[in-house]
Amino acid sequence: MPDQEQAGRQHGEIAPHVSKLTLTDFRNYQALSLELMPGPVVFTGANGAGKTNLLEAISFLTPGRGLRRAPYGDVARAGTVSGFALHAELNGPAGECSIGTGTVGDGETVRRVRINGAPSKSADRLLEWVRVTWITPSMDALFTGPAADRRRFLDRLVLAVDPAHGQRALDYEKAMRGRNRLLAENSRNGSWFEAIETQMAETGTAIAAARGELARLLAGMVARLPENTPFPKADFALSGALEEAIGHRPAVDVEEDFRRRLAEGRERDRAAGRTLEGPHRSDLLVRHSPKDMPAELCSTGEQKALLVGLILSHARLCGEISGLVPILLLDEIAAHLDADRRAALFAILDDLGCQVFMTGTETSLFSALRGRAQFLHVDHGRVSANVDT
Repeated sequence: MPDQEQAGRQHGEIAPHVSKLTLTDFRNYQALSLELMPGPVVFTGANGAGKTNLLEAISFLTPGRGLRRAPYGDVARAGTVSGFALHAELNGPAGECSIGTGTVGDGETVRRVRINGAPSKSADRLLEWVRVTWITPSMDALFTGPAADRRRFLDRLVLAVDPAHGQRALDYEKAMRGRNRLLAENSRNGSWFEAIETQMAETGTAIAAARGELARLLAGMVARLPENTPFPKADFALSGALEEAIGHRPAVDVEEDFRRRLAEGRERDRAAGRTLEGPHRSDLLVRHSPKDMPAELCSTGEQKALLVGLILSHARLCGEISGLVPILLLDEIAAHLDADRRAALFAILDDLGCQVFMTGTETSLFSALRGRAQFLHVDHGRVSANVDT
């Protein structure tokens, strides 16, 4: 096994990495225990063998429903009635940490989290130890698909640098559901509306401010890249009344204006059956900077390169701000890049010093990593060292 400790170091410290992963009744894995190394880890095997399932398991080390956003009942292995469980041993700048998470039954809608053996009231506490970001094939349509996908992508990036963002989003969604319920019930109780709309204005403005700050910081990180970067620089802007206002006016004024617009729009929203204005309607607009072209008009290959470049810049930013360079999950990444971009990607990952999990059907796509990555072969519920490397 190559010496990967150096690959896992960031600014003289060991980067956060999973040293051991144990799965029980997770997707197609009845029971699995893996010893993992810092730096690159490559899972190869046939389509449907369970490679992405392993990445999904690691994505549960961060708040949310993982990279597939699947119902927890679907995550539990078919036929089990006891739910799923995963356990990870982590090492990083803050030392060693043991994380356990899963569900008790396959119909459970909330997963439980234990950190160093103690129950955690919120999955947000995971962010004290590790950050995880990913690229999956389903994200190939990120720039051409619905705005909701881009908002979700943006908010995940914000959460990695601002752990309080998740609670803001939950509070806003809860308040908006309450308002929509009042609208559906044809309620005319002004006091109830005012209380809910005040909370929506407070949390919605805070969400917009956090998104704007992430966009500003990420733009600064992109600007530091060399001009001839293998992954094109991206320009991005936020589309939404709150996001557009927050950079030009005091937050307290933006908040009050939003509260007033919610109050004035009750009848309009009542007719529509939902709240039509707020950060839940915003969008992330991305442009290919060298071509000065909207991302949605770029070729499929250019869109993939833009997305990879954004994730890599965000990983650098996250490392600088939090001291926790993210663990990266890159599903089927090499198949979509030519040989030169694959080599460039591997070099950038080396420079980041992060643990990165990659999947592919062909070991040859990762030949440039021989001697500096851990190669594992996945075969329908079994994982073994890849003898081809």
